[in-house]
Amino acid sequence: MSITLQETRAFAVPDLSAAAGVLKQLDDCAVHAPKRNLAGAAVSRCACRRGTLAALLLAASAVLAQPVAFAERYSPVPASADGIGKRYMGREISAVMGWQGAAWLEREERGREERTDLLLAALALRPGMVVADIGAGTGYLSRRMAPAVMPGGKIWAVDVQPEMVSLLQAGAKRSGLAQIEARLGAVDDVKLPAGSVDLAVMVDVYHELAYPHEVMTSLMTALKPGGRVVFVEYKAEDPRVPIKPLHKMSEAQIKREAAVFALDWERTVATLPWQHVVIFRKRD
Repeated sequence: MSITLQETRAFAVPDLSAAAGVLKQLDDCAVHAPKRNLAGAAVSRCACRRGTLAALLLAASAVLAQPVAFAERYSPVPASADGIGKRYMGREISAVMGWQGAAWLEREERGREERTDLLLAALALRPGMVVADIGAGTGYLSRRMAPAVMPGGKIWAVDVQPEMVSLLQAGAKRSGLAQIEARLGAVDDVKLPAGSVDLAVMVDVYHELAYPHEVMTSLMTALKPGGRVVFVEYKAEDPRVPIKPLHKMSEAQIKREAAVFALDWERTVATLPWQHVVIFRKRD
């Protein structure tokens, strides 16, 4: 759920390992600071702080529960303006956009800017599929995927922010899409049934996961044998993409991090203007 340099401000959800940078992030509330204003998308500084602190408390329990391996997997670094001060596999993990930026996810020009139609074609959805939309936000993509899995299919729209889950539920109800089920995940667990998912998609989400290894471990458990994982990330290779660098990922970095798991690269779709779609299949 990244945001462009040119659009509305978003709202940092820092990890506890970046405690020294929390006050700075709360002061500027500019994890995704824009170069131009987006009408109607700005929110108050106080709302930003409330959302940030709520998400920080949510992350706290997961931090305290981490095993010794956690310290070996992640390393602290000085927090950048857009990061949480935690390094994983050669990159600083970026901060998360809070629910207060939900309007940006639903902006009218999103389909044109990101070519959501090309993404839907790349996903090759079929009737009867169970799809997990991880970090679903407001359900922008979930609502567009839902018709393609019917009859008999389901969309599990997962988010870690209760406010986003409420927005998901309201959007699905307004659209009459009963096949969308909004679910509250954890910062380190997608909380989906084992062996239940045909396809999992993360749109501008993976780079923001505070616990990418743990989330991916839980996602691998939820995938059926032969199930697919789709990373949709802004192209770090293209300087023309108007996104802050920490909120981009290169195809090589995505492949490097996916290689830790029992996943085989299937293909990369590079026809979207801002993002690449990197598709992996779970080994049988």
